[in-house]
Amino acid sequence: MIPVLVADDHGFIRAGVEAVLRGTRFSVIAATASGEETLDAIKTHDPAIVLLDINMPGMNGVQALESLRERGDKRPVVLLTAEINDRQLLSVMRAGVEGIVSKDGAEDGLVDVLERVHSGQKAIEPTFLQRAIDLSLRPDAQGPLAKLNPRERKIAGLVARGLRNRDIGAELGIGEGTVKVYLHTMYQKLGIDNRTELALLAVNEQDS
Repeated sequence: MIPVLVADDHGFIRAGVEAVLRGTRFSVIAATASGEETLDAIKTHDPAIVLLDINMPGMNGVQALESLRERGDKRPVVLLTAEINDRQLLSVMRAGVEGIVSKDGAEDGLVDVLERVHSGQKAIEPTFLQRAIDLSLRPDAQGPLAKLNPRERKIAGLVARGLRNRDIGAELGIGEGTVKVYLHTMYQKLGIDNRTELALLAVNEQDS
């Protein structure tokens, strides 16, 4: 039997995966509900494949995959997801995910995906693959503030914290007028009109 670890914070999803794998050569040897728990369980149970939900409380699936790769662990990881945003998709592709499967209809293709990644192949649904390619070709693929230079990104972060122009200038050692010039340039680069929109972009980038 090929040991599989299933990480998902919904018990019925974990039970569903076990039901799908019953009678196959894959066996669920451990089930976890968070990224932190998953990393610990991988050390304990040493599964051949990790089936990972992307959205879990605490450390999510993206962060768990990145942590796994950072510690040099190259075992196959398959993401099981109901939805994945653009930043998450690019992150997992860069981290070397072997498979991505939609939860909707996973029961029909999951075993085939596990077979493929176990044999060393990639098993990423064409829609995800094409989307990742399109995103990587976009100039703003690194996030909403990617068009800004480091100083401008710093200013955006201070705006998001609610600092006024005078306070931002004091923080960076520049004049209030210079801050206004920076902000005007940043608005043009980002296609926005005011500091509220800038603050929202900065907050969204921190949260994504």
